[in-house]
Amino acid sequence: MIDQARAVIIGGGIVGCSIGYHLGKMGWKDVVILEKAELTSGATWHAAGLVGQLRQSRNLTRMLSYSVELYNRLEAETGQSTGWKPAGSLRIAASENRMMELKRAATSARSFGLELHLLGPEETRKLFPIMNPKGVVGSAYIPSDGFADPASLAHALAKGARTSGVTILRHTTVTGMTVKKGRVTEVLTDKGPIRTEVVVNAAGMWARSIGLMAGVIVPVCSMEHQYIVTEAIPDMPPDLPTVRDPDGLIYYKPEVDGLAMGGFELNPIPWGMRGIPNSFTQQLLEPNYEQFEPLSQAAVFRTPCIETVGIRKMINGPDGYSPDGNYILGPSPEVPNFYVAAGMNCFGIAGGGGVGRAMAEWIVEGEPGMDLWPLDIRRFSRHHGSLSFVVDRTSEHYAKHYTLRWPGEENESARGIRRSPLNEVLRSKRAVFGEKNGWERVSWFAPEGMEPVETLSFDYPNWFEAVGSEHRAVREKVGIIDMASFGKIEVRGPKSFEFLQRLAVANLDKPAGSLTYTQMCNPRGGIECDLTVARIDEDHFYLVTGTSFPTHDLSWISRHLPGDGGVFVKDVTSMNSVIGLWGPLARHVLSKVTDQDISNAAFPFASCRHMAIGYAPVTALRVTYVGELGWELHVSYEFAQHVYERLWEAGQEFGLVDFGYRALESMRLEKGYRYWSADITPDYNPYEAGLGFCVDLNKGDFIGREALARVKKDGIRRKLCCFSLEKPLRLLGGETILKDGHVSGIITSGGYGYTVGRTVAYGYLPIEDSTHTDFEVEAYCERYPAKRHDKVLYDPERKRVLG
Repeated sequence: MIDQARAVIIGGGIVGCSIGYHLGKMGWKDVVILEKAELTSGATWHAAGLVGQLRQSRNLTRMLSYSVELYNRLEAETGQSTGWKPAGSLRIAASENRMMELKRAATSARSFGLELHLLGPEETRKLFPIMNPKGVVGSAYIPSDGFADPASLAHALAKGARTSGVTILRHTTVTGMTVKKGRVTEVLTDKGPIRTEVVVNAAGMWARSIGLMAGVIVPVCSMEHQYIVTEAIPDMPPDLPTVRDPDGLIYYKPEVDGLAMGGFELNPIPWGMRGIPNSFTQQLLEPNYEQFEPLSQAAVFRTPCIETVGIRKMINGPDGYSPDGNYILGPSPEVPNFYVAAGMNCFGIAGGGGVGRAMAEWIVEGEPGMDLWPLDIRRFSRHHGSLSFVVDRTSEHYAKHYTLRWPGEENESARGIRRSPLNEVLRSKRAVFGEKNGWERVSWFAPEGMEPVETLSFDYPNWFEAVGSEHRAVREKVGIIDMASFGKIEVRGPKSFEFLQRLAVANLDKPAGSLTYTQMCNPRGGIECDLTVARIDEDHFYLVTGTSFPTHDLSWISRHLPGDGGVFVKDVTSMNSVIGLWGPLARHVLSKVTDQDISNAAFPFASCRHMAIGYAPVTALRVTYVGELGWELHVSYEFAQHVYERLWEAGQEFGLVDFGYRALESMRLEKGYRYWSADITPDYNPYEAGLGFCVDLNKGDFIGREALARVKKDGIRRKLCCFSLEKPLRLLGGETILKDGHVSGIITSGGYGYTVGRTVAYGYLPIEDSTHTDFEVEAYCERYPAKRHDKVLYDPERKRVLG
């Protein structure tokens, strides 16, 4: 037993072993992996072992592709068998809608540089000859996918870790943590404490309970997952690929001379809700044949040979799942030196290699080698600490693992958690709500005669015309929107200006009452935060960010706090509501409900003022995300409904309308406003994103300045460009941008612009392509002409915003 280590990894499954392996490769020798039993004895040992690469996120796909690259060489490197076989994968489509989904996947694969072939029914049957072809429309084949023996793979990684100097301690149970001044200083075990600088929670099913030892929320719960292994199948074809038949909710993997077959039921069973005993190692749950029956029936239909062979064994092994079906990775917001790698969602073997590398980079270099926001633990908020929420939402995502992924489909479980004061008022006005970070937000308003329910479609669904009406009303008259969900952070203290000046790329040295749009960058110059900063007073700043980002942004800001108590930071999202009022007649409406002088001279763009609306105190920010004259009105929750009622009454003579986030998205696309996590991420710097106007290299030192100065001197290698397409095409991001038939870039965001009458899209191009005009955009394997524009499509001179 050792008593100190630079990093302590808790969990000896494939993820923990991979993190240890990669830390060792990066030069960290003083690392210990703690396993309460034997390596792989949690979920790794009973995993099915399928390895697929393509996901909706480009960087998650890159992560899984690295896993394949590693598995291809790991056995030769370590001398340890891995059972890795790059047999390829086949995903079957048994409906036209499923084929549309596969066509979208094929376009994404093309964008991501992953080889994928769309096949017809006969070609599909050649690769999977035991298949019943009835109902098969086609399939997608990825030749570089495969499968592995999970336990052997993990042991190979463990051997590689040991070779690099990493210590592995088996039969060592973690019993607690010592946390001092917000950091873990000791990991307590049944064999004594270990002093450490870094803790990594890779405890799989136990990740939630390990997190609680340090006061960290890890929203993971365990779900039962079953598969069978058949006896030998007569005349079993050799070299079968792994196969997924999502319309049947099932998957297959070759297993010696038979098949392993499992799936994802629509009625999953959570397990271990009252805690999972540490003694549950290399154990399985009792088979649940009744639960498995629908999957068995689907398998008998698709592969009739299964009906006549025996079952060698049935595996019912629980695994850890997350509420949104994605990994949970990165430094925790509560305790910065406590890292999490959990929620593998039944594709932990596929991600094992890539997760290990990303976590090692995060620990050693302070950030992963690519933007991993869809996987970042900081995407969660406090309500994700509720076990009932985690169970309900995770059950929904487990059940949807193989169901069709419709664009814009909303979660149905665990709804109504965070509600604006205007929620019921807007619901009575036929609002259709979506959910983001627990908030109920208005997506659009159904006109009279239309049911306020959103239909699902790969094309534009029933809301298309209704959203167009909202959009045009804001452009032509004035609109009002509930934006209570916006993230708000207060920064106060005698050193608050100097502190924020070091984080922001823009110069915040402005008088009280000013607004500054800025980014916060990492040392590489990548964009970590994108927000508006209001200087309320000399030592009081109010930061506004997107609905999904307050935990992330607060974490980024807090990790740079000085230790002398000169700066205080607080998330005030739940204290203040926000009402947006925008349109050419917005000043007419606001002037009727306030005595404040709101003329352009007295209240110019990029400024903030305190005022009264009706009887309520309000902080008004002259800013816009739609490209029109207007204000964000920040008001304490108890006054929000009063302010809305006053504005609504005053606005009737000017044609005031309610509008939702779908109309807002359409308008921000026309105006070219960026969205963090899509158009701008840590992978891109402000100059590449067309935000160089925000950067002040002369204000003094700030995080990322050296990298950004180098970029400005040397020039950018890629550029975010604006495109338009004549066809009303529903773009979701990830579509391919083609120049002369070759892949030039990827769409970051897109949608229909009702004022310009075209589809609007954004994407990064290599600088050598960024001066051309004519391109194509590929979506669902169809190509459409696209024009690149030098300026944004709506009001490029900003006359409407500044008026």
